[in-house]
Amino acid sequence: MKIGILTSGGDCPGLNAVIRGVVLKGTTTYDLEFVGIRDGWRGVVDGDFFPLTRHEVKGLSKVGGTILGTSRTNPYEGPRGGAENIAKTMYGHRLDGIIAIGGEGTLAAANRLANDGINVLGVPKTIDNDLRATDYSFGFDTAVNIATDAMDRLRTTGDSHQRCMVAEVMGRHVGWIALHAGMAAGAHAICIPEVPMSIDEITALVSKAHDRGRAPLVVVSEGFTLTGMDEAYSDKGLDAFNRPRLGGISEILAPEIERITGIETRATVLGHIQRGGSPSGFDRVLATRLGLHAADAVVDGAWGQMVAMRGTDIVRVPFADALGELNTVPLYRYEEAAALFG
Repeated sequence: MKIGILTSGGDCPGLNAVIRGVVLKGTTTYDLEFVGIRDGWRGVVDGDFFPLTRHEVKGLSKVGGTILGTSRTNPYEGPRGGAENIAKTMYGHRLDGIIAIGGEGTLAAANRLANDGINVLGVPKTIDNDLRATDYSFGFDTAVNIATDAMDRLRTTGDSHQRCMVAEVMGRHVGWIALHAGMAAGAHAICIPEVPMSIDEITALVSKAHDRGRAPLVVVSEGFTLTGMDEAYSDKGLDAFNRPRLGGISEILAPEIERITGIETRATVLGHIQRGGSPSGFDRVLATRLGLHAADAVVDGAWGQMVAMRGTDIVRVPFADALGELNTVPLYRYEEAAALFG
């Protein structure tokens, strides 16, 4: 069998470890042949493939980013898009199937292609940890570690100047990064999409911490909405899947916190540094295990499914189970963290 591998959507630490795991097991255990697909679904549409052997994947488990490149291309758009054209391209290159490594948007496209008769297998990738069919997705642990380190640094400068520091992390619909990194860094307030808060509630926590002689740290997900806001803040237009590009809510909150409390306040948007660099040890192992099990799933013909982590086991779940409903932060988890606020 000849299988194509693609990475699509936002880049993330651990993508290369998945690729390495798939290729090493697929070539040594099952004698599969692999091709790399450049730049996500764009490469599928354009037929932009290259041979992927043991040589191309050596030493990749510790390397960030993706050797395949990525994009946010929608495979159903454009004159060469759509399942029928993609099937012709795959037939012309003797491809028997595709392993798609990506998040919600990537897997939604994979599910649609699978329903249209294309052999597609999924591997979950999202630093947001928002796919409900897997307990954890690789990239999340690394993002939390990066964000925690950044917040530790912000706290030292905040302490030096007695400022309130507002740290904005990624999290379009869910607040897992904010919750974990905020707890790890000892944040005095954590603002996540699942729990709208008013500016008065936030400033009350800031003032409480300041009155105790602390330099307040506020952590906010990019998808957080203040009470009364209809949607998350965005002034950057739409992505390829017509979703608003988020970012900047901290720069709205910071001047309001300063105006209401009188405490000098600074905002820092961590942005894409959360995606960059080498994956953590946890993410290297998880990504590699998902890659190994993806090779098994190909041989078993488990098309239309996704490998996922349940507890400490790797299992297979239908695409439909991974889509539609997000893995949101349960209220009890937020309440655990809230006991530490202020």
